[in-house]
Amino acid sequence: MTTDIRTLDLNLLKALDALLEERSVTRAAERLALTQPAVSGMLTRLRDCFDDPLFTRTQRGIIPTLRALELATPVKQILYDVNSLLQPKAFNPGTAEITFTLAATDYALRAIVVPFMATLRQQAPGIRVAVLPVNNDQVKSQLENGDVDIALITPETTPLDLHAHALYDEDYVCLLRQDHPAVIDEIMSLDTFCALDHALVSYAGGLFRGVTDDALAKLGRKRRVTLSVSSFLVLPEILRVSDLVAVIPRRLAVNTQGLKVMTPPLTIPGFTKTVVWHERTHRDEGFRWLRSVLFSTSTVSQSGA
Repeated sequence: MTTDIRTLDLNLLKALDALLEERSVTRAAERLALTQPAVSGMLTRLRDCFDDPLFTRTQRGIIPTLRALELATPVKQILYDVNSLLQPKAFNPGTAEITFTLAATDYALRAIVVPFMATLRQQAPGIRVAVLPVNNDQVKSQLENGDVDIALITPETTPLDLHAHALYDEDYVCLLRQDHPAVIDEIMSLDTFCALDHALVSYAGGLFRGVTDDALAKLGRKRRVTLSVSSFLVLPEILRVSDLVAVIPRRLAVNTQGLKVMTPPLTIPGFTKTVVWHERTHRDEGFRWLRSVLFSTSTVSQSGA
């Protein structure tokens, strides 16, 4: 009698289940897509495993012994459980209760997470979202360890060996208060742009130079940055009460009451916003659905910007 599960072939349990239901070696063989001798051989092994004849022959076929009947329900349950393990659990957004962790800058919070959450709350109210600050030096390990499920970064900061999807290309605009003296002409000249006091967002904190300054340097020009802040979120309030101008991503210049959006008088290279995730969640049905919502809401948000 076999007492070690490591030597028990799962196919033998499938054969036993078929024999119990069909009460015929021939019909069980047809059901299992095997030959009759193969099933007879499996029955011999089953008898050795359970130290019981399991079936006896009659004129109408085979009938199970009491031991075989005792095995019928647990064997069927084992086969059902194994089959469930092999089948991914169906994901229903409307009833799902999971926590989804996302790493984003405050720019991505405003431009991507806000429209994403508006849709998510309607379609999957049971899903919780935790948003963490992006740390480019740790994002790969955070994704590997499960501390973060998705990160919103750029191609330049995307680590190798991660799945990535480009959401959109972003460009820059000038933002200043509606009654700013520079708004009078509707078109800002390069001289006016360089003469104004500028506010700049520095995620690292304390920096007074950015991509705009690099673009100006190529033209042999400079601007005067008099304010450096670490977040876009406070910028509109500052611009409303000052003569400062800021160069910001276009998607942040939506619904900014009392402020004027103008085209910069020079070409400033934009950037691509990218979603990255780890192989750990790549095939999970729930996270695939969440990523699809993130992709689609970002596209809609872009068209409305």
